Amino acid sequence: MEKKPHFKPELLVVVVFGILQNLVQQASADFHSPLIKYLPGFQGPLPFRLTTGYVGVDESDDVQLFYYFVESQTNPRDDPLILWMTGGPGCSTITAFAYEFGPVYFEQVEYNGTLPTLILNPHTWTKVANILFLDLPVGTGFSYAKTSIASQSNDTQACAQALQFLKKWFMSHPQFLANPFYVGGDSYAGIFVPVITQMISHVNEAKIGPEQPINLKGYLLGNPTAFPSEINFRYTFAHGMGIISDELYESLRRNCGLDYQKSDIDNAECSQNKAAYEECRSGLFKPQILEKNCNDGYPLSSYWSNDENVQKALHIRKGSIGTWVRCKKELLFEKVILDTRSYHANLSKKGYRSLIYSGDHDMVVPFQSTQAWIRGLNYSIIDDWRPWIVEGQYAGYTRTYSNKMTFATVKGAGHTAPEYKPAECYAMFNRWLLEEPL
Repeated sequence: MEKKPHFKPELLVVVVFGILQNLVQQASADFHSPLIKYLPGFQGPLPFRLTTGYVGVDESDDVQLFYYFVESQTNPRDDPLILWMTGGPGCSTITAFAYEFGPVYFEQVEYNGTLPTLILNPHTWTKVANILFLDLPVGTGFSYAKTSIASQSNDTQACAQALQFLKKWFMSHPQFLANPFYVGGDSYAGIFVPVITQMISHVNEAKIGPEQPINLKGYLLGNPTAFPSEINFRYTFAHGMGIISDELYESLRRNCGLDYQKSDIDNAECSQNKAAYEECRSGLFKPQILEKNCNDGYPLSSYWSNDENVQKALHIRKGSIGTWVRCKKELLFEKVILDTRSYHANLSKKGYRSLIYSGDHDMVVPFQSTQAWIRGLNYSIIDDWRPWIVEGQYAGYTRTYSNKMTFATVKGAGHTAPEYKPAECYAMFNRWLLEEPL
């Protein structure tokens, strides 16, 4: 099988400079909406400041990226600003906004045909941070393209468009340029986050853009995709969780080689081992193996986001998309950046902080695979493996490295961690922002 070329980090400089060459002289094309004081489904006025909008990027602004911006409920002018993206690729950031750590939750009741109810999230990260939730790449959520060509993208283009988005967004929100800035995301956004972070770093170093550079401090990732062979660690995870036997695990290692997913391994023993593994695993819910196996646990977001009054409140442009779906499977997107480990290494050398966390019951991106690529960075440990505690209980385990990287597992959490353990993840996030030990 022909391998796709690996996109080299050093080429980002060329990409970034080309993109921004004419951008810095342009006025913002941001559709900057007024403050949203009420949301359908939420009783009473919103007790937080929410705005939404579009930012046009690429040639002739053919790509329109949609965002939700929630200001910090503590001190928005000084608190950190987080750019957050959900994975997929193609999953709307409403996932983070209303299921993970955003300001509201959908009340989890059986759907009765009426508009889903929104309730406050007592563990929202917006208590201590400004969060810019971005629908990326184009075609995700409410982000859309004006032409058929613009609707096609890949990892490199999506990251470059995110950078353009930021530059234009800051033009219309200059009051946030001095805030400590972090890039964040989960799942497949594990590809986007380190690349975008490096792009911002390059632009800051080259002094391209506003006179005041983005105050980049680091990045954070939850249950992140990072390199191709991480899928192999599902076997390690399954063995450790008692899903497969010792004998089957050893047979998989022996007969399928180190890379269990290689397409050129087709011997009978390996095929039999894989079939046995699938029989043991197929009835499990991979995002959280302790949960009931279900196809879609997020229908309320579709009922809510497709409501005409909701879209009017969010200032959605009529006719810009068809039916809204939380995770768009038919996205016109190509995966071209397959391994981000070199980006993490480069960012560490530049002194940026990072928080990497994993739900320890996630079988989609097992915590063992995340541990493996972090270990491969070969940085010395300054705070060795230990439990971290919330309200007197073990919330997970953590380790801190000399490259300013903190790794944490979240006990009992799945894919992704804040959805399953919101109180613990809020404590983790807040402590990390304050540069305190978890």
